[in-house]
Amino acid sequence: MTRIAVVPGSFDPVTLGHLDVIERAAGLFDQLHVLVVHNPGKTALLPIAQRVSLLQESIAAAGMRGTVLVTSWSVGLLVDYCTDVGASVLVKGIRSQIDVAYETPMAIVNRDLAGVETIFMLPDPAHAHVSSSLVRQVAALGGDVTPYVPRSVADYLQKDRG
Repeated sequence: MTRIAVVPGSFDPVTLGHLDVIERAAGLFDQLHVLVVHNPGKTALLPIAQRVSLLQESIAAAGMRGTVLVTSWSVGLLVDYCTDVGASVLVKGIRSQIDVAYETPMAIVNRDLAGVETIFMLPDPAHAHVSSSLVRQVAALGGDVTPYVPRSVADYLQKDRG
């Protein structure tokens, strides 16, 4: 049986912390879907198609092994996507107790709705303080985001400013 998991997120933009979780999750499953989702509670900086493209470039540049597919999903429940692709696991990166408190109720509902389990993964401590919103803020104010994001993302954000 093929073990399929989904790593969902807004990835606006993808950070080195995201890549760390994606790479470690890819080693645990036969197939990993990295799913760019629309979060109606957030105002996006990058269009979904650009986020997918930057993720694909970043994953390729990182030389990840295994089957990692990047796509997007904007309609319906996340567990509907999981059911469609045969995934039984969601992988969520968490940085703090705040993330745990936010993610736990969703994990329970996803299990109740579709039998999809959620695995929480901690990022490398070097990236645990970085969020996409922090990167967006630093970039908007002209700061250097290269310590926090893949090269292609830093280049894109720099080009966007300049």
